[in-house]
Amino acid sequence: MTTDATLYETAGGVARITLNRPENRNALSADLVNGLFAHLEAANRDADVRCIVLTGAGTAFCAGADLKNPPGSPVGDQRPITLPEVIKAILDSPKPVIVAVNGPALAGGMGLVAAADICIAAEDAPMGFTEVRIGVIPAVISVVCIPKLGVHQAMKLMLTGERFAAKDAVGYGLVHRAVPADQLRAAVQEELDKLMLAGPIALRECKRLVRRISSIGLDDGFTEAAPWSVRMFQSEEGQEGMAAFREKRKPKWVTPD
Repeated sequence: MTTDATLYETAGGVARITLNRPENRNALSADLVNGLFAHLEAANRDADVRCIVLTGAGTAFCAGADLKNPPGSPVGDQRPITLPEVIKAILDSPKPVIVAVNGPALAGGMGLVAAADICIAAEDAPMGFTEVRIGVIPAVISVVCIPKLGVHQAMKLMLTGERFAAKDAVGYGLVHRAVPADQLRAAVQEELDKLMLAGPIALRECKRLVRRISSIGLDDGFTEAAPWSVRMFQSEEGQEGMAAFREKRKPKWVTPD
C-alpha cells in the first residue's frame, strides 16, 4: 500500500513505513500524518506483521511540523488526524515499533523518536527541540520526550533550542544506538532479529507492562504485576516457550488473535 506522502511495505513479518516527502525534509504535513496513521493501523491489523519500522525517505528523518499545512488540517474527505493521535498509535501498538533515524529529526519529529519502543539513529543525524526559535514551544511532544529526558536535560534542550547529534542523544535517553549512517539498516535488522525470537503475545504484553508499570507506584505495581506474571506463565505461549527451552528446540509460536 502506498500514498504520495508515505510508503508502506511488508515482508518477513516486518511492516516498513517511510515518510515520503523528501522535498520538504519529511515535515509533518496533514497528508503525511494521515498516511502514517493509516499505515500504523494497517500494520496493527495484519496478523503476519510482528514488528514495525518507521524511517524517512531522502536525507532527513523528519523536520517537524509543516507550518503551511500542519497536522489536523483537512485532507480531502478524510478525517483529519492530529499528531497526538499518531504518537498514541505508536505507543499503543501491540507490536514493537523501531524508529530508524536516517537524518535530521527536529521539533515534532522528536515526538516520533521519543514514542518509539526502540530508536536506532545515524550517529551524526542532527536532532533538536527547535520550537522556541520560531516563538513556539514543544508542547505536544513534551508528553513523550520529558519522561525520557528527565527535567534536567529537557529544560536545557527545550529552552535553548540547540541542535545535538544523535550520538549525544544516546546519553540523553532518546536514542538506543547510534551507528554510522551506512550501518543503519544493518543495525535495525539486528534489533528485528532479536525481536523475532520472542513470542508475539509476550512482545505485546511486555510493551503494555513497561508502559503501565512505569506510570504507577511501587505497591500498585506489585499488585498488578504478580497476577500478570502468572497469566503469562500459564498461557499457551508461555507453556510452549518453556517446553521449547527444555527440549532445546525453536518454539512454535501461535499467531495472536
